[in-house]
Amino acid sequence: MGAYILRRLLLIIPTLLGVMIVNFTLVQFVPGGPIEQIIAEIEGEGDVLAGVTGSGAGDGASGIESEDGYQGGRGLDPKFIAQLEEQFGLDKPPLERFLLMMWDYMRLDFGESFFRSIGVFELVAEKLPVSITLGLWSTLIAYIVSIPLGIRKAVRDGTPFDTWTSGAIIVAYSIPGFLFAILLLVLFAGGSYFSIFPLRGLTSDGWEDFTLWGKITDYLWHICLPIIASTIASFATLTLLTKNSFMDEINKQYVTTAKAKGLEEGRVLYGHVFRNAMLIVIAGFPAAFISIFFGSSLIIEVIFSLDGLGRLGFEAAVARDYPVIFGTLFVFGLVGLLMGIISDLMYVLVDPRIDFESRKT
Repeated sequence: MGAYILRRLLLIIPTLLGVMIVNFTLVQFVPGGPIEQIIAEIEGEGDVLAGVTGSGAGDGASGIESEDGYQGGRGLDPKFIAQLEEQFGLDKPPLERFLLMMWDYMRLDFGESFFRSIGVFELVAEKLPVSITLGLWSTLIAYIVSIPLGIRKAVRDGTPFDTWTSGAIIVAYSIPGFLFAILLLVLFAGGSYFSIFPLRGLTSDGWEDFTLWGKITDYLWHICLPIIASTIASFATLTLLTKNSFMDEINKQYVTTAKAKGLEEGRVLYGHVFRNAMLIVIAGFPAAFISIFFGSSLIIEVIFSLDGLGRLGFEAAVARDYPVIFGTLFVFGLVGLLMGIISDLMYVLVDPRIDFESRKT
């Protein structure tokens, strides 16, 4: 197993490299880079250059254009624009910029945000716990609810219980996550009805001064609605997957033999069927986590004002903050690849008969 894990870890390097190449290439064709963002801000709001550069602007004539094609618009000096390009590293060819970026990444140097005056590593380290917390809680709750529900539906297949629970989870699956999140806010967070839960954030003011129990309860109070909103659509897939897996196993000969020996239903289900049926369900744990981590983090974090990685990446994309964009992409890709390895380890944990050592890749 050790050799297999080592091979998978080594495969992370070319995979991440491919992800970064594709996204870096796409970014080169997206209009409105960071220089254009600054020019638009200057033209729209006057002199807002504090913290960006020490140079002044306004020495040139209206409509002046730099050698790289950036339009000065309202009297911006081409020298000033060239100075911005040099400061952001955009004066170099794309290939050179990409190679320099990957060399820095190899040394775990993610650079500094263009507009926040803080290192990308510090930004990601600050925001990542929020997104991971949201993803882990949502995935765990989805599994805690879906597995027993799926088993019960398999045992009582075709009964009214199976019918109405299937209808309920399909309806939940069909509701868009952002719409359900807004509905929760309106109903329970000071909208038109009840004011039970807080509107935004993960902690209250003065959280540092709370007792340990106070911190725990305050945190759970804040995280309740975001978790429900991000989990609601996960129940359908996991529940039906669990049900179908158990039904496939229940109809096999070894289950009939166990029942014929007089074993109780619970012992047959959890002592014999569970291990075989859970293989595909457990294998889906990383995919479920990544689905919530990638798909729900942005929407939920924006709606509930959670300062996480999804929101950070969104704001960086809007501002064309390239170091932050590529830093968050790198982290998302790395987390996804590591979760794939964890999925294989869980396979072996559930069923030791599985041997990945015999695989070539």
